[in-house]
Amino acid sequence: MANRRFARCRGDATSVYKVLNAMNESHLWTAEPHTAYLHWQTTEAAGADRRRFSQRSIVQHKAMFDRFLRHLLTRGVTLATFGPEHLESFFDDVENRCAPGTTTRLRYVKLIDRLCRHLVDVGLRHSNPAATFALSAAWPEDEPEPLFLDSDADTALQGYVQPDAGDDARLCRNRAVVALLLGAGLTAAELRGARWRDVVIEGIRPQVSVPKRGARLERTVPLPAFSTPALAAWQRLHPSADDALLFPAPRTDDKPINDVLLGAIVRDALDAIGFAAPDMSPRVLRNTFARRQLLCGRTNEQTSAMLGLASHRTVIRIRDTISAQTT
Repeated sequence: MANRRFARCRGDATSVYKVLNAMNESHLWTAEPHTAYLHWQTTEAAGADRRRFSQRSIVQHKAMFDRFLRHLLTRGVTLATFGPEHLESFFDDVENRCAPGTTTRLRYVKLIDRLCRHLVDVGLRHSNPAATFALSAAWPEDEPEPLFLDSDADTALQGYVQPDAGDDARLCRNRAVVALLLGAGLTAAELRGARWRDVVIEGIRPQVSVPKRGARLERTVPLPAFSTPALAAWQRLHPSADDALLFPAPRTDDKPINDVLLGAIVRDALDAIGFAAPDMSPRVLRNTFARRQLLCGRTNEQTSAMLGLASHRTVIRIRDTISAQTT
């Protein structure tokens, strides 16, 4: 009898502790949401397979959460008060800023659904407004084959980026943009943030240093010979301080070139060599860079490192395109 009473008291104490702990966590989500999210990611959060997230995934998830929280703040709502209409506007904004065929929206849906379920558990919310979005969200069964330039088109684009004496400032810049994307495999965001100090085109080892950005680690990528003449021409035409943006927006020196203009530059270059595909974004040049490394004999690990990727998944998919051609 005494043992049953002790067990009941111990169970009651455990329940009280859980309630108090949830109250404390709920307060932290309200007062310091960034801290609360990071704490949750590093101590409790897990994926659908119940496995804990890697440190790299945690960094990426934190950046995604920060973006979502900024959206809520601009709408005048909080983690406790946002509704389906705020999610709709956020997902629309995400989709508008992403290239067609990406899974970015889906990843945000999964992340916010997981977040909302946790906020319900700790008592900050009474319902999960992301549940409806998550029900209609599913990973694609077959990922689209990565688009890239074949060897002939790659060679043609390398020729296109060579500077010409008749180039005006716009074309000089455009050739340099494409030369850096094709020669170093940078993402659009990495190119937009690049500064003159990151690019070394003199000496025996031309290279570009890519600072850490989100989940991608800092890296240094050698620049091939075909890419340096265009960068040198741009440097002569647009001399700037070491800390200045490499490709500032037109008519300004302190804001980076935007994604719309960057996409147009790449499309114009691909049009010039007669390349046409559903996706004509900087991603095609990044895939081409990666495929060129594999064709030169680099391993999946080496190529992934040059792309700033910890996982080999992307490179394996690109290597499969080479295997498919040889079978």
